[in-house]
Amino acid sequence: MLADTLAAIRAADQAAIAEARALQDRLTKPRGSLGVLEDVAVRLAGAAGACPPPLPAPAALAIFAADHGVHAAGVTPWPQEVTVQMVANFLAGGAVANAFAAQAGVSVTVVDVGVAADLPDAPALVKRKIGYGTADLSRGPAMTVDQAVRALEAGITVARDLVAGGARCLVTGDMGIANTTASAALVSVFTGADPAEVTGRGTGIDDETYERKVRIVREALRVNGLPADTSSASEALRALAAVGGFEHAALAGFILGGAAARVPVLLDGVIAGAAALAAAALDPAALDHCVAGHRSAEPGHAAALAHLGLRPLVDLELRLGEGTGALLAHPMLCAAVRVMHDVATFDSAGVTEKPV
Repeated sequence: MLADTLAAIRAADQAAIAEARALQDRLTKPRGSLGVLEDVAVRLAGAAGACPPPLPAPAALAIFAADHGVHAAGVTPWPQEVTVQMVANFLAGGAVANAFAAQAGVSVTVVDVGVAADLPDAPALVKRKIGYGTADLSRGPAMTVDQAVRALEAGITVARDLVAGGARCLVTGDMGIANTTASAALVSVFTGADPAEVTGRGTGIDDETYERKVRIVREALRVNGLPADTSSASEALRALAAVGGFEHAALAGFILGGAAARVPVLLDGVIAGAAALAAAALDPAALDHCVAGHRSAEPGHAAALAHLGLRPLVDLELRLGEGTGALLAHPMLCAAVRVMHDVATFDSAGVTEKPV
């Protein structure tokens, strides 16, 4: 499945991009007056291979949930059982992600790819469990390569199913206590940045815990023989398995699945950014189908976005995860595309254009 998905991904259509740029310049507005929104609409045209691009609605949020063995190293004061408790909260509709999704008209699906407990069945819960949490990445690989591939394919399957169900935009979400530690390790590996530069305070840890977290990330890279040359798909996959989480791998697969279907993927914060680095290492063309919803307050996210060359639509110092920043950006994405569908051109409206 992974190989077939990678083979199906196509880079942005340059003819559609040129057509979209030309259309933007003919619309009844000063050229460039919508700033970044024009770039976003053109980007989506290239991704879809059509001008104007399809409206990115309805959208579907997938929250990938998993636990992390590195939690035992004391990188966060939050108990691990919060992961399963928050999954229940998502399913009950009581989380911030649910509120933002309701506001944006986005569906919510929760995917268990590695929660350290058996979850009861629920209508919005998809069970794709790879294991009951990863191993401690500071003592060796968090996953086997086979587990990483299975998690990638779980994400691909979720993307395929949501698109088959009518989703025209995929939104990344995550839940997993200690997952910012794995994210920092992934960002360090794929960008080459020092762990101290990309490790943040996650849920708001104190100085002592933060220093421990940085040490743990450094130790994870050391024991796993990282960084390595992740320009090859095999080394990128090994790095993902070594220091990633089940949800990171599943999110990377989700991104690849959306790209293969030519459906835009709206990225959330640092966990999604780390996953996007892995997805781009497996196939750089997947990035042409991604839009950065926001910039997280986590320093690793800024490093990931810079490396990926993605400009965030929203910068509100959020650090919650769950898909919240991406959900806030979704109406902007829709508005950017609707302009290309609904706004008249100077010729069709009979409006005199500014002399060149």
